[in-house]
Amino acid sequence: MYHSRWKGSHYEAGFKYGTLLFKNSKTPNFRKLINSEKLEYSKKAYQIYNKFYPEILDEIQGFGDGLKIDFDIVFAFLSSMYVFTEDAFCSCIGISNSRGIFLARNSDFDKSIKSLTDSAFYRIDSSYSFIGNTTAMIQMEDGVNEKGLACGLTFVYPTVRGVGFNAGFLIRYILEKCSTVNQARNFLENVDIGSSQNIIVIDKSGEILLAELNSNDRYFEQINDGCIYRTNHFISNKMNKYKTNIKDDIHSHERYKTIENANSDLLYKDDIKSLLSGEFGFMCQYDKSQKFDTIWSSIYDLKENKIYRCEGNPSRKKYSIDRRW
Repeated sequence: MYHSRWKGSHYEAGFKYGTLLFKNSKTPNFRKLINSEKLEYSKKAYQIYNKFYPEILDEIQGFGDGLKIDFDIVFAFLSSMYVFTEDAFCSCIGISNSRGIFLARNSDFDKSIKSLTDSAFYRIDSSYSFIGNTTAMIQMEDGVNEKGLACGLTFVYPTVRGVGFNAGFLIRYILEKCSTVNQARNFLENVDIGSSQNIIVIDKSGEILLAELNSNDRYFEQINDGCIYRTNHFISNKMNKYKTNIKDDIHSHERYKTIENANSDLLYKDDIKSLLSGEFGFMCQYDKSQKFDTIWSSIYDLKENKIYRCEGNPSRKKYSIDRRW
């Protein structure tokens, strides 16, 4: 797992990282990963990103310039992720109780990209600094910012698609721009959304937000004590109509049941590690013959302002404290 650092303006941060990849001959083959449909999609999505988050376009421009790749190609790759993707998983939990305030998440993905994952430390001008983890540059999948707000996503197989922010950019925006759960909710209620996902946001006050989102509908649930969790399917009655009929070979329902049975609203830090490691039931014990695995596990302790991360499957590797924070 890389530990990248981004600072300066959005353009400067993107340019520096893109240049670093170019100099080290690690230029991604974006053209191979997009097609005409994704290019057309990105042209429509550009207007939405420009309305809600123009700074991120500057960062992508800088990144492309550093790599010596046209902006249109890089943006098509990034903006279409999650919207066209059908194979990203994960489990996410928000806990607020007398013992602490935590966001915890297992990132389950194609293990062939394990060495390309990144834990990025952002200190961008006029933005909240944050540490976030990702399987792709610039977007984020879980993280915490300097205001003590943490968030994470779980992908949901798309039965509908639209033009708008994808899951990774939703998380990135929240980490960079929001200091409270209510600010995050206001953003998620108003932004155009293209992909299907669950998002959990928790702030230092212990307020927890669940958002089940796709391009057609949105469901929100907000509490200030207890636990909220999601895997890779919608649970609410409102969003249940978007369920897919494909085989659940990623164990989404089994992982959900494990968290549900763990009485997770009473868990503390070590209990959360045990839960994510599979000691309470199935969470990360994927068959080695499968192409996916848990490639990192994060625990954000908002009361103690600490980040615990296992860079690999937590049933086989240990958690370490991130000392950059």
